[in-house]
Amino acid sequence: KDCLLINISELMGILPVGCLRLQGEQMDSVKSIKNAFLHISQGKIISYGPMDKCPLEQMGETMEIVNLAGHTVMPAFCDSHTHIVYAGNREQEFIDKINGLSYEEIAARGGGILNSADLLHSTSEDELYEQAVVRLEEVIEKGTGAIEIKSGYGLTTEDELKMLRIKSTFLGAHAVGRAYVGRQSEYVELVCNEMIPKVAEEGLADFVDVFCDEGFFTVEETDKILSTASKYGIVPKIHANELAVSGGVQVGVKHNAQSVDHLERTTDAEIEALRYSATMPVMLPGASFFLGMPYGRAKEYIAKGLAVALASDYNPGSSPSGDMRFVMALGCIKMKLTPEQAFNACTINGAYGMGVSDIVGSITEGKLAKLLVLKKGVTLGYIPYCHHSPFIERVII
Repeated sequence: KDCLLINISELMGILPVGCLRLQGEQMDSVKSIKNAFLHISQGKIISYGPMDKCPLEQMGETMEIVNLAGHTVMPAFCDSHTHIVYAGNREQEFIDKINGLSYEEIAARGGGILNSADLLHSTSEDELYEQAVVRLEEVIEKGTGAIEIKSGYGLTTEDELKMLRIKSTFLGAHAVGRAYVGRQSEYVELVCNEMIPKVAEEGLADFVDVFCDEGFFTVEETDKILSTASKYGIVPKIHANELAVSGGVQVGVKHNAQSVDHLERTTDAEIEALRYSATMPVMLPGASFFLGMPYGRAKEYIAKGLAVALASDYNPGSSPSGDMRFVMALGCIKMKLTPEQAFNACTINGAYGMGVSDIVGSITEGKLAKLLVLKKGVTLGYIPYCHHSPFIERVII
């Protein structure tokens, strides 16, 4: 059904056709139109503009007219890094963290990712799906209109495929499966020789991701996995520099990764490696908040002319929330981004981070109409300022 939104107080997040990401100074502003209209047909944005150019009299009788006087409309959030397909939770580890154990200590004694893998193994595919749907509906209500979901809690070929039938980034190299503890190189061979070929054969993943970090996978192992992925035409992504300066950014850029994610610990060398690449740096302030880690140097990246995306890292161990309103707020409060920079990092650049900025992430003719209608009086600056206030009136997906 056709829909015409009229008398929009402010239409925010407008970008021209063909603009796929914003870098450096481009992130400093958010284009908008006051007193605007927006025409949606068959789920896509057909046209928009000021109300004095609204073709209201040309619209047919079947057109739904929605008067949004006093309301701001913006593109829905684009969350390019989540792990929402998982079984149960890791509440006990939350208590362990409170009692002083670090993320690395929990992982070293067989907890963390391996605990999630154990639980997932004993959970049916239908039950896994039902649990994930609840989380997906939750984040939609909080304003997320596009989402990337990783596997990585299977760690066996069978269980990774179980997860991937629901979603699209293969993260078999998230940790070494229990059966391969002490035999990491053999596990890498399993990922390369069995998992990736089967994922490719069934067409289950758009990306292959690797946790290239201290205590997980080395640069050399990551290079091997991504080289294998390229043979099957699967685009790389990277978890890097969460626990240490790992070299993961550089190996990601080498393989033209769509994104390198986490980046809590980076040096000027990582900024230089990314400067002339097509790879999106994605920072995950929810993980920094939950684990008490440093926040990414987003302000410096932008000052050096780079793009930055922010994502939730929604997962049971290090960021059990997919609320992009809070992510945007942390970008401002903890990373000192302006509301404009954080907005762009959570919309168009988040869309780029998962390779879909040609169809979502902004108010652009031809893009999917994934929109948030904000409550009366809510402005751009209010979103991070009152992040947990229920300021979303309506989600249009």
